[in-house]
Amino acid sequence: MNAPFEEPPHLRTLRRLVNILTVVFILGFLTIVAVIVMRFASLGTPAPQMPENITLPSGETAQAVTLGRGWMAVVSQNQNGQERIYIFNPDGSLRDSIPIKAPE
Repeated sequence: MNAPFEEPPHLRTLRRLVNILTVVFILGFLTIVAVIVMRFASLGTPAPQMPENITLPSGETAQAVTLGRGWMAVVSQNQNGQERIYIFNPDGSLRDSIPIKAPE
């Protein structure tokens, strides 16, 4: 009585495209979730510590540390709020000191 329904070719193509789009959306969503999880996991890593052989002048506190090849830069701030960049050699000796001017 009931003849089997034969799917038209354009409907079959549309169904396949919808399935492919669904898979792409799922993979994209999983990629975004993975990137967010990896980003939040890296937030818990401790900041690099200043080596023991580096000493700042008295009253200066380190605000940031940058390591380079053969040098280390330390941004420090004194009690008056003035900032200065100290550049040290790997052995801890001072190579250069640069004052940071406050914006006007």
